[in-house]
Amino acid sequence: MFARTISLTVFGLAVMMFLQTHTGNAAGNDGIKKYFSDTASKVKAKADPAQKREVLDKSFRTMSKALDRVESSGLISKDDRAGIDRFKTTLQEKQDELLGRNGYERVSDAQLNAFSDYVVQDMEQAAETVTIGLVSALLIIIIIILIVA
Repeated sequence: MFARTISLTVFGLAVMMFLQTHTGNAAGNDGIKKYFSDTASKVKAKADPAQKREVLDKSFRTMSKALDRVESSGLISKDDRAGIDRFKTTLQEKQDELLGRNGYERVSDAQLNAFSDYVVQDMEQAAETVTIGLVSALLIIIIIILIVA
């Protein structure tokens, strides 16, 4: 079932790519930005710091799973794979900072709202500076939707 969904998705993405090359790339990056913006809104809606931390951690894990699946799909170029690797590194650093791992000081409970805003800004910059093609960006968004649904 998952392979069929991916096949249909790739076909649809190929058609979209021919129709809206420039707009499509922006839409893919906008989807990634929206994902992190929605996460920040969810964090701010929670009163309990443990719940805020959980929302952020779950968001990072979901994005990491999506990136791993896109990378392992074999549908992306070598350049996209390199871009996804750089994006994954940035994402892992944010998760390490949130949890206080790998030499990072743990984000304090009082700073979780500010940290969620920082993540949105940093991921937006990463999405713009890291080159990820249209197909890869849209696959990431589709896989996130499938994971969350």
